[in-house]
Amino acid sequence: MIVSERQTDQGLLVTVCDTGLIGETFEDGDVSLTVTEEFYGGDEVGEDDVLDSLTRASVANLVGTRTVEFAIDEGFVDETVVLDIADTRHAQVLRL
Repeated sequence: MIVSERQTDQGLLVTVCDTGLIGETFEDGDVSLTVTEEFYGGDEVGEDDVLDSLTRASVANLVGTRTVEFAIDEGFVDETVVLDIADTRHAQVLRL
C-alpha cells in the first residue's frame, strides 16, 4: 500500500491507497474519485507501517479494495460507511 502523512492544523492527515492506483479515476453515476499523485502519493509500505500511520491519524483518506478491507479488519472503518465506486472502495476516518 502507498502511505503519505501530512501535519495539518487539525492533526495528522494520512492517505493510504492500493499500490497501482495512482493516476486512476473511478466513476459511478455522479460520483467520481481520482487517485492523484499530489494527494495519495507517498511511500510503498507494508501492513505494519500502515497500521502505525492509521493509529496516529486524526484524519485518514483510504482508497482501494485491499486498503479499505485492511482498515475494516483492523477496526478503523465500519463497513457500513464505505463507498463502493466502480471497482474500488473508498473510506474516510475522522477522530474527534
